[in-house]
Amino acid sequence: MAEIKDPENTIIMMLKDGEVVIALLPDVAPKHSERMKELARAGKYDNVAFHRVIEGFMAQTGDVEHGNMESPSYNARRSGTGGSDLPDLPAEFSKLPHDRGTLGAARSQNPNSANSQFFINFKDNHFLNGQYTVYGRVISGMEHVDKIMRGEPPANPDRMITVRVAADVA
Repeated sequence: MAEIKDPENTIIMMLKDGEVVIALLPDVAPKHSERMKELARAGKYDNVAFHRVIEGFMAQTGDVEHGNMESPSYNARRSGTGGSDLPDLPAEFSKLPHDRGTLGAARSQNPNSANSQFFINFKDNHFLNGQYTVYGRVISGMEHVDKIMRGEPPANPDRMITVRVAADVA
């Protein structure tokens, strides 16, 4: 595991193949970083499916409304259409590029519609620069992200088993 320099702004995501450590970027995107921590602390990301995973592009997840695979109301076709019960976030665009391993805020056509969904870039996707908020970076475990089942939606989707703020993990 990578050395964690700022536990309050580090996310530990457990996937089927192992742990992924994500450094949030509160200096670049404070509202998006805070939202991820709020939802993680509430357990909202636990068991949420990766509903859109495109080879050579990215893995998208975070629909806490429709994506919880343990919920009786889980429906793979609806996963990816929801957010959370919190208000949408304003865009926090920056000069940071969408490099391999960065987290981007998923949104609709409206730049100020990001809520709970996010994607992890499998490769440098610089065509996204300046259009989607970058608010985190995988610092270890990218090899586990690379193994996430592909599909839109995947026939047998992977999930975030647990998502925690490092400061809260004993």
